[in-house]
Amino acid sequence: MIVKLGPCRLELIQGDITQQHVDAIVNAANSALAGGGGVDGAIHDSGGPSIMKETREKYPEGCATGNAVATAAGDLPAKFVFHAVGPIWKGGRQGEPEQLAMACRACLQLAVKHNCASVAFPALSAGAYGYPIDLAAANLIKTTMDFVRWHQKPALVRFVLFDQGTFGAFARAVEEVVPR
Repeated sequence: MIVKLGPCRLELIQGDITQQHVDAIVNAANSALAGGGGVDGAIHDSGGPSIMKETREKYPEGCATGNAVATAAGDLPAKFVFHAVGPIWKGGRQGEPEQLAMACRACLQLAVKHNCASVAFPALSAGAYGYPIDLAAANLIKTTMDFVRWHQKPALVRFVLFDQGTFGAFARAVEEVVPR
C-alpha cells in the first residue's frame, strides 16, 4: 500500500525490516539499549556487533521512553539505525499514546537531522511491549502523516510489518486517516 503525501510517500509492506534498503532502519529498542528479542534481536543479529558496541560507547545511560538515538547500521543495508524506545502498554492511561507518538517523531526528526530520504519502521511497541496493534497502528500512522505533511520529508516512510494481521491493522489505520 502506498499513500502520496505531497512530494513524499508512505508505504506499508509485509516483510523483514533487516532487509530494507533505506537510509535508516528504526529499531524497537529497550530503554537500556541492551539488545533483546523480536525486532531488536533481529537488527542486532543482522547488523553485527558494531551496532551494540557503538550504542554502549555513545549512550551508556540508555535512552528514555519516547525518545530515540542514532548509530551506524553495521552490516545492515542502511546508513543508520534509530533506536526508538516505545512505551510498555499499561492500559493506556499512563502516557503510552503520547510516548509512542514522541518515539515516532524522534525517529522522523533524526531522519531529517541526518539527511535521510528514507526510513523503515516496525510496529513500535506492538510486540513484546503489548501495545494493542490497532491502537499502535493508528497512533504511528497519524503521527507519521502529520510530521511528513508539515516537514515535507523524509521522502519515503515505510512501515515494514512482520505478518498479515499487523499489515491489516496498519492498512485500516491508513484508510481511517487518509481523506477520501
